[in-house]
Amino acid sequence: MEILAFGVQADEKPLIERAFRDHGDIRCLDVFLNEDTAPIAAGHEIVSTSVNADLGAAVLEILAAGGTRMVAQRSTGFNNVDLDTAERLGITVARVSYYSPHSVAEFAWALAMAVNRRIVRASIRTRDFDFRLDGLMGRDLHGRTAGVLGTGKIGEAFARIAHGFGMRLLGWDVAENPACAELGMRYVPKDELLARSDLITLHVPLMAETRHLIDAAALKAMRDDAILINSSRGGLVDTAALVGELRAGRFAGVGLDVYEAEAGLFFLDKSLEAVEDDTLARLVTFPNVLVTSHQAYYTEDAVGQIVDTTVRNVLDYREGRRSENVLVPRS
Repeated sequence: MEILAFGVQADEKPLIERAFRDHGDIRCLDVFLNEDTAPIAAGHEIVSTSVNADLGAAVLEILAAGGTRMVAQRSTGFNNVDLDTAERLGITVARVSYYSPHSVAEFAWALAMAVNRRIVRASIRTRDFDFRLDGLMGRDLHGRTAGVLGTGKIGEAFARIAHGFGMRLLGWDVAENPACAELGMRYVPKDELLARSDLITLHVPLMAETRHLIDAAALKAMRDDAILINSSRGGLVDTAALVGELRAGRFAGVGLDVYEAEAGLFFLDKSLEAVEDDTLARLVTFPNVLVTSHQAYYTEDAVGQIVDTTVRNVLDYREGRRSENVLVPRS
């Protein structure tokens, strides 16, 4: 049985091929799954997809018509999957419910440090042999307050890093994490966290209840000199409202590894094309904003765990087993 994997990055391909070596043939494609590419999957019972795949109703209908019966998503989030349609069509859906939380937490901290200390701007200057310090002044994070929205495994890992730097910790979540409380984190309402934090980082899943968690009102509640970091899901932030606040000269820095309209952009080379997304084009022009292309998870450790779990999900499907990774069980 040949498995078809969509959206495979060059660094990821050898890991996937090696992991599946003893479990059947796998064909890796660098194109992402959407309505245009879904017909390629015809004749493949099992399809593996990446985080930005379109698994809406129309795509699932095409997959089902071509004989696909299992989708193994190589990511934790599943807001891109129409689970009701998958169940109706009899398509089993599995995800990767866990991988190294340190990969994302460490990258979120790297974004925070980069925008605080103006590292990208400094690097560009020195490449031109401009060694002035004008406009590069940052702030000590030691002794300041970090607000962590979402204190699961990734939020906890970030909190440990911030605690190691000597920051005070505020948290917000539906349930308190005892490990974070042991670090001295104090759980407060969201509005209080936004108003009191020097550094705000987002580590919550994207769902109906959290879409635009950071909306216009939340942005206005934040300090003018706050740092905002999002390495979770782009839809957590109202980007248009964020651009409006940035145009008003607010925020010491914003680090975004995700963008709410990133599908069709991120993981692709668009350098020779006209930029059609006016919001993103405006966003990247701000000197206090750093945008990266959804790479927080992208370490050998995390990708290795993602691939290994994907293999297990496929084997579970073949053997009729069900694990905590299954979103739509085999019918």
